[in-house]
Amino acid sequence: MVRQTSDPRPRVGITAVGSALPDAVVTSGSLQREATRGIGKVLPGTLLTQATGIRTRRVAAADEYASTLAVRAARQALAAASLDPYDIDLLLFASASRDMVEPATAHMVQAELGTRAHALDVTNACNSFVNGIDLARTMIQAGRARRALVVTGETPSRAVRRAPADFAAFRDGFAGYTFGDAGAAVVLEEVTRGGIVDVDTETRSEHWDVGGIPGGGSRHPRGDEHTYFRGDGHELRGVFEKTGTSVVERTLDRAGLGWDDFARVLVHQVTVPYLERFAELTGVPPEKLVVTVPELGNVASASIGVQLHRVFGELVPGDRVLFVGLGGGISIMTMIWEKS
Repeated sequence: MVRQTSDPRPRVGITAVGSALPDAVVTSGSLQREATRGIGKVLPGTLLTQATGIRTRRVAAADEYASTLAVRAARQALAAASLDPYDIDLLLFASASRDMVEPATAHMVQAELGTRAHALDVTNACNSFVNGIDLARTMIQAGRARRALVVTGETPSRAVRRAPADFAAFRDGFAGYTFGDAGAAVVLEEVTRGGIVDVDTETRSEHWDVGGIPGGGSRHPRGDEHTYFRGDGHELRGVFEKTGTSVVERTLDRAGLGWDDFARVLVHQVTVPYLERFAELTGVPPEKLVVTVPELGNVASASIGVQLHRVFGELVPGDRVLFVGLGGGISIMTMIWEKS
């Protein structure tokens, strides 16, 4: 049983889920050939696949944006919940991607959906979506909202360096070649049992410069060079391994739960080797995982939402799911949700 304290706040749960994937499929082989065409060095043709375990990823078309994918996923979630857009009074666009710096992408999503909710963006790299769920939960508990729609639309493929000038640039942007595009959405509202029963976070902001997209803010407002993802994947992995496993252990201990108590464990997925290492360090049984990274790549904050949508229909009331979010910055987040 999850350890419960006396809490007068209402229970809040996830009652519907949606996801969206672009139609275009790009293989790792074709992406590697494109990226290495002008670097002046011959690399093994399967280097990207072998290093990451990623075979394919979905890539948004030129006329598809972060908001496009978010709207598609949102419509699925609303339909699954048999809700009208006007039933939503809080809309959070929670994503590492956005349509533009200003205004908030949540307004573009809202204009397309036809909702009239309080709308804003939540941004925390690949943890954005889980952060958005947590924020929506607390606003409902505080009486600031009755029913929330949390959406993400991720288009990190826009930040992939498709034509690096040399091998150094290819290596600097290598982590970006894991990216794929996707959208996800959840409806949150009060429930009579279960719901989100535990949340934990840990932030190590001293590692903020390990990886990211530097352009678009006040430090680098202009210049295409700043719009590409760059980062040290090995350093990021090291921080996640050291800190992330301790947060998971702390969460399980506080809740009084073991792996057998969870129907599924949804982990942000960067590469296959990292996911395997996570399972090794934490002891989570592989069959509890929902593995999407070989076919979809790293879809940033949409990762956990897409996984949840794939298994939502097979879960029964009382099933518990552990979310493990990992985000640049660096932040780690866990959430225990029980289906109502």
